[in-house]
Amino acid sequence: MDKPVLQVIVASTRPGRAGRAVAEWVHGKAVSSGLFEVELVDLAEVRLPFLDEPHHPRLKQYVNAHTKEWSATVDRADAYVFVTPEYNHSYPGVLKNALDYLHHEWQHKPAGFVSYGGVSGGTRAVAALRHVVSTLKMVPLMEGVIIPFVPQHLGEDGTLRPSDVMDASADAMLGELARYSGVLGAMRQPVA
Repeated sequence: MDKPVLQVIVASTRPGRAGRAVAEWVHGKAVSSGLFEVELVDLAEVRLPFLDEPHHPRLKQYVNAHTKEWSATVDRADAYVFVTPEYNHSYPGVLKNALDYLHHEWQHKPAGFVSYGGVSGGTRAVAALRHVVSTLKMVPLMEGVIIPFVPQHLGEDGTLRPSDVMDASADAMLGELARYSGVLGAMRQPVA
């Protein structure tokens, strides 16, 4: 049986961001778990323009090549981990734009969250994000990783140095993502 595809989505595009280092750590944890085929999806590399499709995403009548490529990328996943900072008590606009481009491709898939920032560790970003992913019919998991004061966890080489709590939280989240992706796969099948 094929392993489910997990996409680790980097939600920050800022120069000097910590998000890529955090996402690479999550990617490595997911690969070493052996539970998934893992893809790292960096929104800085996807480079979606501000939503420019003439039709509602629900219709799936995409006209732009970048939307068709984004649709194919998101559609092949069975589960997601959104790696997000907190900007002004919410998540980055680039992530909202990426989510809004599509509709059906997100449905009936579990979503885990790894947030980072200052004292709150990005918890308010995740709280705001839960409403959006639920509306897109994703299943937001309770298990996740919170990284307060993220600069303290970055080595001189720019890699993330996780704490034991971060490692244990990531393991719990990955286990739940594997469990939910299996169960929700049946919901993505056509109704007889």
